[in-house]
Parts: sequence; C-alpha cells; structure tokens
Amino acid sequence: MTDVLVTVVIATRDRPELLREALAAVREQALDGVVETIVVHDQSEPDLSIASEDPRRPVRVISNARQVGLAGARNTGILAAAGELLAFCDDDDVWLPGKLAAQVEAVQDPAVSMASCGIYVEYDGERHERVLDAAVVSFDDLLRDRHTELHPSTFLFRTAVLRERIGLVSEQVPGAFGEDYELLLRAARTGPVAVVRRPLVVVRWHGTSFFFRRWDTMAAGLGWILDEYPEFASEPHGYARVRGQIAFANASAGRRRQAWADARAVWRRRLLEPRAALAVLVCVRLVTPAFVMRSLHRFGRGI
Repeated sequence: MTDVLVTVVIATRDRPELLREALAAVREQALDGVVETIVVHDQSEPDLSIASEDPRRPVRVISNARQVGLAGARNTGILAAAGELLAFCDDDDVWLPGKLAAQVEAVQDPAVSMASCGIYVEYDGERHERVLDAAVVSFDDLLRDRHTELHPSTFLFRTAVLRERIGLVSEQVPGAFGEDYELLLRAARTGPVAVVRRPLVVVRWHGTSFFFRRWDTMAAGLGWILDEYPEFASEPHGYARVRGQIAFANASAGRRRQAWADARAVWRRRLLEPRAALAVLVCVRLVTPAFVMRSLHRFGRGI
C-alpha cells in the first residue's frame, strides 16, 4: 500500500532515554508514505525537544487530556491521530526493521479487526522469541489464552474501525491492568486478529515497568474483565487461567484466605491449572512471589 498515513501513539511518563530509543525505531521504519508519531505525556512535563516537522516522519508532543493513566493517554493519541492506520508502541519497547510494512499489508484484509506480530521478550540481558503459530486469532482463542505474543506494542488498527466499531481503550478497567487484553477481546468480537508470524518488536521486561508487582491492581483489573465477559463461564481453561492469576496476585498481596478461595474456584474448572498451585505455594510460604516472577521471566514468560 503506497502513500499510506500511519499514526503511532506512544504514551509515556518519565522515561526519556527509553522513549528516545522507541521513537528512533519508529522513525526508521521503511514504509512508503507518512508515519506520524504522537507522543502523549501522562502526569509528566512534555518534552518538546523531541518534536519534529519532518514531512515524512513528523513527531507531535501532547499531554494526556483524559483520565490519568495509560488508557487515557492512549485515547488522547487515538483522538488526535490523522492516520488512516493507527499503531501503539510502549515507551520502553523497540520496533525492529520491517515491522510496520509487514503489518500494514496484513491489516488490508477487510475481514480482520487489527494486526499483530511476534515479539522478543528481553529480560536480564537475554532475549526470548515469542511467535504464534497462527495467521489469525479469534475471540474464542483469546478467551482460552491471552497470548502474550499479542503485546500492545504490536497492535495496528484501521483507525476508522478502532474508533467506530471496536471503541477506545477502556478507562474503566481498575488501575488499567489488563486494558490491552480487554481491547483485544473487544477487537476480536468484530473480526479475527491477523498475525505476522515473525518477531518484529523487542518487549523489555524490567523493574520500572508500570505494573511490576502491583498485586492489588492486577487482582482488581483481572476480576473486572471476568465480570465484563460472561463468555469466560463457558471456557473452563480461560476462566481457570484468569482466576489463577487473581489467586496468585491475592496470595502475593498477603490475602491468603481470598487466594485459597480463588484456588478452589480454579480447581473446580481445571484441576491442573499451574497458577493456582503457585498461589498456594506462595500462601504457605514455600516460595516468594519475587522468586516465581524472576523464574518465569528468565524463560520469557509471565504469570
């Protein structure tokens, strides 16, 4: 597709060095047409020095005009976008060469709701490749499995479809935890998600990530998603996965009685759900939450 105008929304807060790396990788994408980047500063002073009037790779710097937090910042960018296509990139992630061109081609299929791609998870100096072995992902697929590979830094939408059919990023998810998963579920209701089966984004996991060890936020956000999507009731594997994550978060926050109740609810649906077992191990103090998370991250996995 030639002469396409793509808007890239980068929400940011107090990570100037990482932001500049993310911004440089976006601007270096080889693509016919204009790639504008909107950097949305949330609860931080806008850095006007990164703005650019380059006619092919302009950069606009604005402040979050909506609810504070990631969802409001992304929505501010969505509403300000001029592009017929729109992408997200987190301020601590890096797009690899060819990412945008491959996804622009994939999203041209009118049957799909959006496009994604594979990732590299970078943690503690190592990279782990995460690529789905599927060309499309359906709503039922996403109920069963979150698919970490479908990271928000891989999201590309047709802007009109996002604004008019899918809708803005939910600002109702408590603490904005899981808002990306909720947006995926909502998008997949309108049509399957196209997947470019190559790792084209480096996703950095580190201690400055916003949700790192925020157990209360994790439990509240995932609980809200379970309530909002009654379809989980007919998908035992998916329900057990999410409720198991909630159990682990409650155990990690010291709410052992609630964690045990969550674990029992999980076992009624799926006896072998590993997250419930990990929650119990944390409850009885055989392992610490930090040990579990470090161990999983070393293999490019999360809870």
